[in-house]
Amino acid sequence: MHFATRVAAMYLDANATTPLAEEVWAAMLPWWREGFHNPSSTHTGGKKARAAIEEARAQVAELIGAREDEIVFTSGGTEGINAVLQSWDRMDQEGNFLTTAVEHSAVLRTGAALSRTMALCGVDALGALDFEQWREGLAGAAFASAMAVNNETGVIFDWQRAALLAHEQGKAFFCDAVQAMGKIPLSVADTAVDAMALSAHKFHGPKGVGALYLRRGTSFSPLLRGGGQERGMRSGTEPVAAIVGMGAAAALAKRQLEQKVPDAIAAMRDAFEQLVLAGTSGVSVNGDLRSRLPNTSHLSLADCEAAGLLILLDEKGVACSAGSACMAGKQQPSHVQKAMGFSDARAKSSLRVSFCYQNTMEETLQAARHVIAAVEKLRSVQGAGVGPVVIYSS
Repeated sequence: MHFATRVAAMYLDANATTPLAEEVWAAMLPWWREGFHNPSSTHTGGKKARAAIEEARAQVAELIGAREDEIVFTSGGTEGINAVLQSWDRMDQEGNFLTTAVEHSAVLRTGAALSRTMALCGVDALGALDFEQWREGLAGAAFASAMAVNNETGVIFDWQRAALLAHEQGKAFFCDAVQAMGKIPLSVADTAVDAMALSAHKFHGPKGVGALYLRRGTSFSPLLRGGGQERGMRSGTEPVAAIVGMGAAAALAKRQLEQKVPDAIAAMRDAFEQLVLAGTSGVSVNGDLRSRLPNTSHLSLADCEAAGLLILLDEKGVACSAGSACMAGKQQPSHVQKAMGFSDARAKSSLRVSFCYQNTMEETLQAARHVIAAVEKLRSVQGAGVGPVVIYSS
């Protein structure tokens, strides 16, 4: 299938997924072809496949400061989240499941399906965790979970402090770090985190593969049982090419962090925001601007519903989103923005623009100009009483 576009696409939706890096694809390719062997086989081909998996395990472990035997490969972040939360729910321990009101739907929906009650800790107007509520909530919790970074606003949580407070009260702590890995330094060394979920496609690796960090000695019973792969922690024949790709993506992310590539990405984000703020009125930059991902800009645009704005931007080849990709098409306002105290109107007028190292300053500024033009056009039409569903670009 060929996707024809009238203009060069400006992909600014990296928090939804990232393009596969060329070096990652090159690392994966041999394992789709001659390296197709089952890594559990004892012949030469199987041993080579096993060695490739172990090399990838070392690369992932190195990026987050873990031991190699603390990394379990999964199909992605959602599986890792389900595996840990369902495992801990089976523990014979009284108390509820404490998490935050702004978690990804994979945490919130899994939490709602557990056998115990889910309790939600709030955030402030900037999207930062309310630690007074968190400390109080831990008293009645069996275990707790808080994300490292919010996928919509890009706000970075102090997850290390959340983990420490949980451990001080003897509670296990899980962290959804899917949106953080590769974008900011992330280390589990010398922290109180017991388990952490990761996903390759958020940092230029392939879809369909992720990893679970399980600290040595952490209580865990597998979600998937069968052949006993991954030391019995996650059965199922390992997808060698995908795992190799995750390892290569982790190695690339490590080099980029060392080379300060996120600083260059932040410069594009800041230039984008400055141009939009200067070019149109009624724009708010949301979240804690002192503690957010270098690649994420979350804007509210007064009197301008994001649904219509995205149509106009897509026509111009600008790909971004109104929030989490997993909630795309839903009519209700974002639960993240509602937890931050946004009105329904403000929540529905919010735009998430997320960059990666493959973007350029030129296309960043061009995208900002398209946003300004789309906002002005949409406001003029909506002011005339016409909804965004009938908006078309000229």
